[in-house]
Amino acid sequence: MRHRDLSRRDFVKTSAGLFVGAASGGLGLGGPRITAAREQSVVSIARIRNDRVDTAVEEAIDLLGGIETVARGKERIMLKPNLVAESPYITTKTSVMRTLAELMQRGGKDVMIGEGSAAGTGFNVRGTTTYRTRNREILDPMQQYVFDTLGYTQLARTLDVPLVNLHSGELTEVELTNGLAFDTLSLHHALTEIDLLCSVPMMKTHVLATVTLGMKNLIGLYPGTVYYSVRSWLHEHAADRHSPGVAFEIVDMVRANKLGLVVIDGWWAMEGDGPADGQLVKMDVVIAGTNPLATDMVAASIMGFEPEEVPTFVWANRVGMQPAGLSEIEIRGASLDEVRRPFDGHVFFISGLEPTLHDYRTPQITATCPAGEKSDLAYHIRILQGYLAKQNNVTLEAGE
Repeated sequence: MRHRDLSRRDFVKTSAGLFVGAASGGLGLGGPRITAAREQSVVSIARIRNDRVDTAVEEAIDLLGGIETVARGKERIMLKPNLVAESPYITTKTSVMRTLAELMQRGGKDVMIGEGSAAGTGFNVRGTTTYRTRNREILDPMQQYVFDTLGYTQLARTLDVPLVNLHSGELTEVELTNGLAFDTLSLHHALTEIDLLCSVPMMKTHVLATVTLGMKNLIGLYPGTVYYSVRSWLHEHAADRHSPGVAFEIVDMVRANKLGLVVIDGWWAMEGDGPADGQLVKMDVVIAGTNPLATDMVAASIMGFEPEEVPTFVWANRVGMQPAGLSEIEIRGASLDEVRRPFDGHVFFISGLEPTLHDYRTPQITATCPAGEKSDLAYHIRILQGYLAKQNNVTLEAGE
């Protein structure tokens, strides 16, 4: 289902300023460069044919000029997959990561893989309830379980690369200039020592963020030993500053890191109640770019979303990140029209049932949004407030 009229889209363009005053940009560790001039960004779209995802990943990188171009002057690289939990249906495929790592190794780069997963069955998930915790004795074995179950432990051994648990270990404080949700962030020390962060998400919709792509994937960099995992405390903190669609906590983390390459796994994607309870869609695409905002905008467009419909994009522009729209992006490879497939949006519903929380279940709140309808920023704030209120009633803190 598409928009019924254009008035909602016009409203979205102007409504962000109703909730939070304008913010100016600033960088922590040399993340995406903020410039006054609008430079043309390049994003590649490669089709996956006959399930040869390795060939498509190589093509997507080649269309950008090859590893020697996208990683020029960058010797130490962290690949950050989206391993939200242990299910292979909602996470970045190892075949995508393997191809990327091998390309970088052939280019003489030092590669590592890092993640801070949200949840794991038997750790902070028990039955139908997900608990938030900062307890390292829970988070460390949980992360290892996710790595083991999804084949990342074996992949790291095969590639001979470090596998980094971003929840714990040596942490570093990073100051943000004009942060939206935070003035200072705690990061795993490995993130301060790399030259390039490469985000490798699975293409999905998201019940709070609208889409989860290269930038949203960086929520996994918030160490659980500080910000809890699942990250309901993080979103609650940002909501106190009126973060629309979890945009503030995403933009802050992007600006605090050296995110210079996004490679989106669109082999299988998810529509509807993402990031875990939606429907799988075989998209057969890999999208790549060195500008995270541009790359995410192209992917969101393939999914049928306009830039102004994604709060993270709106606020990235407000702090000075570019581009402002698709017209400022050069697309190489397949065209948008060749691969575009409008995704169903998330569904929120009213229920009289006694609520049980799973961080990736649809929140039961007193607001409705039919599948496929788009939502404005005011709606996102109401959704988030209801979600957090419900979550606070049923979330317990394991090990605290």
